Amino acid sequence: MQAFGVKPVHIAATLGSIVMALTFVVIRLRATKKPTSAKKIILPPIAMSTGFLMFLYPSTHIPVTWGIIAFLAGAVFFSYPLIRTSHFHVVDGDIYLKRSKAFIFILLGLLILRLGLHSYVEELFSIPQTGAVFFILAFGMILPWRVAMYIQYRRLLKKIKTESHHVD
Repeated sequence: MQAFGVKPVHIAATLGSIVMALTFVVIRLRATKKPTSAKKIILPPIAMSTGFLMFLYPSTHIPVTWGIIAFLAGAVFFSYPLIRTSHFHVVDGDIYLKRSKAFIFILLGLLILRLGLHSYVEELFSIPQTGAVFFILAFGMILPWRVAMYIQYRRLLKKIKTESHHVD
């Protein structure tokens, strides 16, 4: 494979990204079958933040401006479609994440765009630096999306409590 200019590490990273995206789709679709909670909304970015430990490894170090640009790109361009398609509904007093038909297409579109950008960025930077940039981009996408979901969840929870007091 090396003879064709394709590095095995690049193939592994691409396959890993595809597997993670498909896993994310399955988890997200299953999540619509059970009531949600503040913990379920907040936990993913907290758990993901442990990935910042990669920066203890010197080969992943990137300039601060790259990190800021990656975070802002994730927050501005990649989180927006997820925020727009994430909605909740109430069933028997429980709050559920509403399944969006557009979600899978948005996620797959983001994956294709990410893979296309990954190949371009990888030509300019080392593989560990590329991983660092895309980790920050993903975190920039997840954090605002989950914050928006949490705000929407809290508003709906408050509305449910207000309505239950009016019924009594």
